[in-house]
Amino acid sequence: MLERSKLADNALQALHDEDYDLPFNTQSLKHDGLIFMGGRRSESLNGEWTFCVDLLDTGLRQKWFSMLPEAPEDRSEPWDYDPYMGETVPVPSNWAMLKEKWYFFEGSTWYTRPLDMDDVDGEKRQFLRFGAAGYDCKIFLNGDFLGNHYGASTPFCVELTGRLRKGRNWIMACVNNTRTKDRVPMRNTDWFNYGGLYRDVCVFETPASLISDFFLYLVPDGTYSKICAEVSISGAQSGNARLSIPELSIDETISIREGGGRVTISAVPRLWSPDTPVLYDVSLAFGEDRVTDRVGFRQIERIGTNIVLNGAPLFLRGISVHEDDAKLGKVTTEEDLRRRFEHARELGCNYLRLAHYPHHERAAEIADELGFLLWEEIPVYWAIDFANPATYRDAENQLKELIKRDRNRASVIIWSVGNENPDTDERLDFMKNLAETARLLDPTRLTSAACLVNHANNRIEDRLADHIDVIGLNEYYGWYEENFEDLAKIGENSNPDRPVVVSETGADGVIGPKGPVKGLFSEDYMAEVYEKQIATLRQLNYVKGMSPWILYDFRVERRQNIFQNGYNHKGLIAADKKTKKKAFHILAEYYREIAALEESARKAS
Repeated sequence: MLERSKLADNALQALHDEDYDLPFNTQSLKHDGLIFMGGRRSESLNGEWTFCVDLLDTGLRQKWFSMLPEAPEDRSEPWDYDPYMGETVPVPSNWAMLKEKWYFFEGSTWYTRPLDMDDVDGEKRQFLRFGAAGYDCKIFLNGDFLGNHYGASTPFCVELTGRLRKGRNWIMACVNNTRTKDRVPMRNTDWFNYGGLYRDVCVFETPASLISDFFLYLVPDGTYSKICAEVSISGAQSGNARLSIPELSIDETISIREGGGRVTISAVPRLWSPDTPVLYDVSLAFGEDRVTDRVGFRQIERIGTNIVLNGAPLFLRGISVHEDDAKLGKVTTEEDLRRRFEHARELGCNYLRLAHYPHHERAAEIADELGFLLWEEIPVYWAIDFANPATYRDAENQLKELIKRDRNRASVIIWSVGNENPDTDERLDFMKNLAETARLLDPTRLTSAACLVNHANNRIEDRLADHIDVIGLNEYYGWYEENFEDLAKIGENSNPDRPVVVSETGADGVIGPKGPVKGLFSEDYMAEVYEKQIATLRQLNYVKGMSPWILYDFRVERRQNIFQNGYNHKGLIAADKKTKKKAFHILAEYYREIAALEESARKAS
């Protein structure tokens, strides 16, 4: 058997050692290994990969990654898994959506595919990029362990330089989606735990010295007259980079010292906003490397209890969104993304909350193009292990990966560092540090989190509120809380000194033959809750936006009554992403009214 083969150290080690994971749990694939991808040529590795579920982690114990291609009749040992023959699955995909027997599977799976190289240029560098893998992804090339990545929704890069060979190479990925107490999120969540390689995978080549990071933004000093560029270089430590923005007549040299450089340039760009989503073509060159992007310039700030965009107060007319599809699971397509924004447009939205984890990077690119504002967040959700340094390290890395991925997107105005967490000393330190990290990496956006309400005192009581820019308020009056009058009293008792966004509110409404005619879970009851919510929120002038829960019904394991059947039915649109509920039209009418009032105020000024 394989435990006695040369692949394993010895039979007892392979069978009985419960520390088998330690050599492969380096978490070495992190934010500092990300490569800026704008304009880079790459080769897609999407398609069929050989696949196997591995409930007992036999693959790491037996070192499946070391197995070389060999015809079955030539083998001296029986293989428990064949990386090169057998069942295949498409990448990207979630295994839960491919076979009923995999629907609730949580554990390790193995993906294998060949990478054929006509030649390997020793003067260049080669990388793999994974758009996302849920949750712990260990990467092997030709039997060698290259590193692992934590986090189900952020991208990571793996350098292959010096390890690729001419001809056929073999890539293996061990992907594990087990929920544990020290991960982010932890074991208890309120969305489906999809696993797999569910975003794009590609391989790309760069010069020896390359542009690893590029941040371009309008300096937030209220003058709207300066643009700052920050550049990081991997490889060379000094030299000159060249920034070009033709429409602004910018052709600027950036001096690189110790692997980085920064320059501030006088310029007066047309400002990006939902009404005028102006984007500029940008290029950056260093040596033989060149990247491009399309960037909008705007200023978002908090002034008192107002959210201010380009000097004008803003009301966020929004909706919350999950990445979930009845057929594809967490896999996101261009068609799905554009449908999402079209429905948001029909609602009258200028803003979306992308909950509760980083969504596909195309979401922010399309939002830039179409003129939608975004709240993006990491899954510091419910009862995270706030006292554990390893848990904080995971959360901080996911935040840094998200910010580095999307901080050139004008549409993103809020980084959220958490949702509905208990107010403990450990949690306060954890979240304060995340908020400060966000500000250090990106001084051009606001920070937020869904904070806590003391329902006994009817007031916002969350120490974190003093350390973020926007207070997120999740409230479900009419659903989880009964008395609507308490919602108005929260405003009277809290007197917040900064803007509040109702980040969640709503009620389940089940339509079709399974839905009740009246009472809880009926479409009419859901509509009544929205009518009462809107009537109450009209009175709360400290509320500067809302993103009700949620655009579409979505799949979740924990909701299993006769009406839910494994779904959260708070969507304004059913899981078919076509059928609008009555509450959709109620909210749309409210947003049209707000937009009309804002337009009248603009004309009057």
